[in-house]
Amino acid sequence: MENRRKNQCTLKTISLLSPLGKIQVSGCENGVHTIQILMDVAPAERSGTAPLSCVVSDGPAERSPELQRCVEWLQAYFSEPWTTGSLPLPAFHHPALQGDAFTSRVLRTLLREVKLGDTVSYKRLAEMAGNTRAARAVGGAMRRNPVPLLIPCHRVISSSGQSGAYMGGKGDHLKQWLLTHERLKIKG
Repeated sequence: MENRRKNQCTLKTISLLSPLGKIQVSGCENGVHTIQILMDVAPAERSGTAPLSCVVSDGPAERSPELQRCVEWLQAYFSEPWTTGSLPLPAFHHPALQGDAFTSRVLRTLLREVKLGDTVSYKRLAEMAGNTRAARAVGGAMRRNPVPLLIPCHRVISSSGQSGAYMGGKGDHLKQWLLTHERLKIKG
């Protein structure tokens, strides 16, 4: 599938079948624009030993290097998440990730500072991003994250330790699955 954007990007979309269900990755030659978790099935049962897979189910045969890098990163995340720290991330090409707006700063801070298996509170992430009073704004930044999984908004929890909403509250079970997936694979 290809679409023209105002900035003359030629968007391509790749669909992946993952333990979370279908994931659609859209991007252009400059980088990844969005990742959408479609929630079309219940998450796969987690087992500490069984490898999980993420396979391409639909998309153009010819992909930009950035889309290919994203697919490879997602495949590694679901099968061997501990290896993602050594993999290069694709370039991002979405306005929410450009410039120095608070949302962009929060998302970049989350990506850089909160590692696999760790969590951070909304309040602490606001402090890390330079605004100690912006915990609610951090929640807004998480809602606007165009590339979940790559920028791990599922790792942001409330100060009380509750997981908090994911995907507007519709994906709370996915957030729990992702956190468990990461912790099992670090310990195992």
